[in-house]
Amino acid sequence: MDHSATTPVLREVADSVYNAMTLYFGNASEPHTLGTESNRLLEDSRKTIAEALNASPEEIIFTSGGTESNNMAIFGTIEAYFRRGDHIITSEIEHPAVRIPLQILENEGFKITYLPIDKYGIVNPEDIRKSIQPDTVLISIMHSNNIMGAVQPIEEIGKIARENEIVFHCDAVQSYMNIPLDVRSLNVDLLTISGHKVYAPKGVGALYVRNSVKIAPQILGGGQEKGLRSGTENIPGIIGIAKATDILSPTISKRSQELSALRDYIRDSVLSQIDGVLYNGHHEKRLPGNINFTFQDFTGESLVKKLDEYGIAVSAGSACHSSSPGGNEFLISMGICLELTRNSIRISLGFENTREEADYLIDCLKQICSSNIRSSSIYNSSLKEKYFHF
Repeated sequence: MDHSATTPVLREVADSVYNAMTLYFGNASEPHTLGTESNRLLEDSRKTIAEALNASPEEIIFTSGGTESNNMAIFGTIEAYFRRGDHIITSEIEHPAVRIPLQILENEGFKITYLPIDKYGIVNPEDIRKSIQPDTVLISIMHSNNIMGAVQPIEEIGKIARENEIVFHCDAVQSYMNIPLDVRSLNVDLLTISGHKVYAPKGVGALYVRNSVKIAPQILGGGQEKGLRSGTENIPGIIGIAKATDILSPTISKRSQELSALRDYIRDSVLSQIDGVLYNGHHEKRLPGNINFTFQDFTGESLVKKLDEYGIAVSAGSACHSSSPGGNEFLISMGICLELTRNSIRISLGFENTREEADYLIDCLKQICSSNIRSSSIYNSSLKEKYFHF
């Protein structure tokens, strides 16, 4: 139940990756039979990803994953459009793969506007409109939050960016294959996806780059991927993400409905059966499999470890920075005090999770919360009175 961190590779995907590694191992840049066969598989995979996003194949650039795609989008845009200005708009809850590159740019003299979120973790598009300056060159807002699952009003934000001729980047790593994504209707110029979040291997991802948008390459060499991302293509990984997309794309709506129902069942059961629990975020405007709880009497770390003893994997924050004390900044932005942000866990469901597993999770949480294992250093009655209203 930690699918937002990573997912198991589907058997059919693993088989296609194995075949690519053992049968279609040619370098896609070579003109011989092995090379041309690899190139055909590469371009077929590009078409698959493009169709899933309602993009054109030439707009898909394969990368090593979400982090590289985000870095390419940010640094590539700034280098390509540096004459336009030095102001960037983002939110307070972006993934470190966006936030840290922006911090580097800020240290180099760029102006960064960090927009607040509301109590549900959602950015107000009007705040973006008000933040635009004559020298604004880039807006970067994630499609859905990696910890709390809040789905942002990307289409509206994209319209504002388009009206003002500002490049708009969207990190959609958590959303891809979980909810429908259409780059045309979303009005995005750049969009990031990753393989290992969608039952494909680690080490592969893609960046959608709208045809009319320029980005400067960040990895130089042989000129692969339209010269934007040099390096011999990871054909097995690329085939893997394409195969996972082929499998998952036709069932997005059905899986979303089923996951939402399971999510709501867990939410309602925990809130009704366990005292001192707060549900973080909007009930509907979130990823279908995302649940985020704050527990009055238990740290997130202690709950993660205890649930692990029962054979259940959940998270106390983002897998990319869960060990960092600042891993739940977005909860502070939502108005939850620092002490209680340490008491939060994220449960992220996948399509293979069952109602029986949900009941097992609920029973385990009830047992843990009825025990004498309390985070006494965190708990005090004043916090209970101030932040919990039952």
